[in-house]
Amino acid sequence: MNNFKEVILNKFCYTDLVYGRINKKLNLTLSNPEIEELILKIISETAPSEFIKKGKNIYITNHTKKVRLTINSFTNRIITADKM
Repeated sequence: MNNFKEVILNKFCYTDLVYGRINKKLNLTLSNPEIEELILKIISETAPSEFIKKGKNIYITNHTKKVRLTINSFTNRIITADKM
């Protein structure tokens, strides 16, 4: 079994556009550092079994926070966050 959680925690990054996308999709008004803190917390608190690779993306589903993150598996960039 691949340990996507460990890899993502060590290498994930952001693009400038993703901050606005996360605020919009999650209906938030957080600053960039607050978004980074939120994403780190979501990834850290999610069980490794909830990291699912489909095609080029890894989907991280956190049922407690009711959020699904999408991360590009090649670049480890956060693509988006969706409410569940």
